[in-house]
Amino acid sequence: MKVISAVINNIETDQRVDKVCNSLLKFGYDVELIGTTLRGKPTLNKEYKTSLIPMKYQVGFKSYAEFNFKLFVNLLIKADKNCILLANDLDSLLPFYLVSKIKKLPLVFDSHEIYSELPSLHNRPTTKKIWKSLERFLLPRVKYFYTVSNGYANWFKKEYGSNPEVIRNVPHLQKLNDTENLIFFKLPQVPENHKIVLYQGALNMSRGLEYMIEAMLYVENCVFWIAGDGPKRNELEKLVQDFKLDHKIFFLGNVPPKILKTITPLAEVGISLEQDLGISYKYALPNKVFDYFQAKVPILSTYLPEIKATIEHYDAGRVITKHDAKHIAEELNILLKEGKKSYHERLSKAAQECCWENEEPKLKAIFEQIKKVD
Repeated sequence: MKVISAVINNIETDQRVDKVCNSLLKFGYDVELIGTTLRGKPTLNKEYKTSLIPMKYQVGFKSYAEFNFKLFVNLLIKADKNCILLANDLDSLLPFYLVSKIKKLPLVFDSHEIYSELPSLHNRPTTKKIWKSLERFLLPRVKYFYTVSNGYANWFKKEYGSNPEVIRNVPHLQKLNDTENLIFFKLPQVPENHKIVLYQGALNMSRGLEYMIEAMLYVENCVFWIAGDGPKRNELEKLVQDFKLDHKIFFLGNVPPKILKTITPLAEVGISLEQDLGISYKYALPNKVFDYFQAKVPILSTYLPEIKATIEHYDAGRVITKHDAKHIAEELNILLKEGKKSYHERLSKAAQECCWENEEPKLKAIFEQIKKVD
């Protein structure tokens, strides 16, 4: 059987979608992933088939409308009777749902977040209402549904009566020699006897980075690397300049996943300081947490429930109680003093348990269930 999936964001760097598509390929499905040229043309170099929707509009409502219309047309042309449709997130679900009804095809939905509760909608009530209406109409009508955390699953069940499976966004188990063949990437020079603190991920609102940058005023013999890009980058760079911390804080920009996997183990501490700005962040369980596990890097984490529970379950770092620069610095200094070697055994256990190899069977079971019904 064929599986057609799609995502509006960059198919070159979306690790979850790539893992799912590669797993489905391994299970024996003919896989095609449809991406877009939104904010640039990604490289199409995958084991499975890929194609791109050319985008005229790059931001705002028009870009979503264009994507949904063109995706609908693409799916009508490409989907046949031996096809399973796989939608990623609410922004692609409507065309998948319509084509599944028109052609009587099974539909699977992977919700990476709670779209109607994203922080970006916090001050946009009209846009939020539109996404909420779509959620309310579509989600109760989707039979095969999975998401990334227990918090998300419980919320969807309470809000819409849905009962999604939980398939966490975790990396593949990293072998001991995975970081031996380093790929060239220019890194900042680290002064002798200084340790590296790392943040990896998008530079969006509510990531706690403003507090972390200020906290570096109170942390000695340490540099802070920020691997990622996003709309907050200029603001964060200005903050670094205002605090005169250019010698301690460095922006690495977007780092390809294969290269990032070789950089993360260099860190002494990994950062995940998300703030509670909306339900989608409150119950998030970001993949960076599990990337730190695989790299055997202890974590300074937020108090948000899913992340906190994961860190405390494995005793894999320290959890802040508030977003305050001095408090963050105090907790970070404790972690740096303890050293990552003291966490190695616990992180090894976390890495063994929190890997894609343990989530993959749940994905296979969903698609096998569809084949049996079919």
